[in-house]
Amino acid sequence: MTDRFSVSDSKGYPQPLKKLEARGHWGNKAEFILTVMGAIIGPGNVWRFPYLCYRNGGGVFFIPYILFIFTCGVPLFFLETALGQYTSQGAITCWRNICPLFQGMGYASHLIIAVSGTSYIVILAWAFFYLFSSFSAELPWATCGNYWNTGRLPCKVKNAQMKHEERRVLKISGGIEEVGSLRWELALCLILSWVICYFCVWKGIKSTGKVAYFTATFPYVMLLVLLIRGVTLPGAMDGIIYYLYPDISRLSDPQVWMDAGTQIFFSYAIGLGFLTSLGSYNTYNNDCYK
Repeated sequence: MTDRFSVSDSKGYPQPLKKLEARGHWGNKAEFILTVMGAIIGPGNVWRFPYLCYRNGGGVFFIPYILFIFTCGVPLFFLETALGQYTSQGAITCWRNICPLFQGMGYASHLIIAVSGTSYIVILAWAFFYLFSSFSAELPWATCGNYWNTGRLPCKVKNAQMKHEERRVLKISGGIEEVGSLRWELALCLILSWVICYFCVWKGIKSTGKVAYFTATFPYVMLLVLLIRGVTLPGAMDGIIYYLYPDISRLSDPQVWMDAGTQIFFSYAIGLGFLTSLGSYNTYNNDCYK
């Protein structure tokens, strides 16, 4: 690492070698911030976090969660980002330069990203399917009398959505021994998801940074929409009271603290390597701590 830097600027800060300047940099700080925001806010936060709050005593879950944010989440978040900015390299090569033995952590993080990225693409395909299906006068999963609702038991409106997903969307087979048929509608939605993903990254950070203006802000807009919708539903006040009057006794349960800690790693995407990669496109003297 001693030959990583060769010159210093007027303030005495070491400067990266010229051969690393071709890696490219973010167009501005907003692109970097928005890309990171879009990376850490996703379906997992919308689905998993409310469930964990409900399971672990409501608002009392915020006590260990906030504690882990400042003692674990933020320091490790800063560590990975600063590591990428310092080395100007991705998750594998940066660890290789620090200690060749550690490059295995980089390969492991890339394997995890490959698996989780593929699963998220499938979820996006389902989302597109439901989006296209919603452009109808009557939602297909809100009524009975459809061919996927037929069966021995009479259809009820409250389980029509489950029947729609099992028999219409996924067309679940009888077991693992039955492969089932190709769902061409889902296949087209899957292809659409991959095409969109490709055009988001095909020019590197030049395209990713611009796409982040939408992908990072849209989830927050949808969260606001869901909040407004949620507080207008029947029984919403009971849920609000559940959070305002937390069950303090749950703090003695180790599972609550374990769930809070794992959610921090899950929410902040720590240990997955892409924070290091995103930070590597910062200029060397960027104040990533701020």
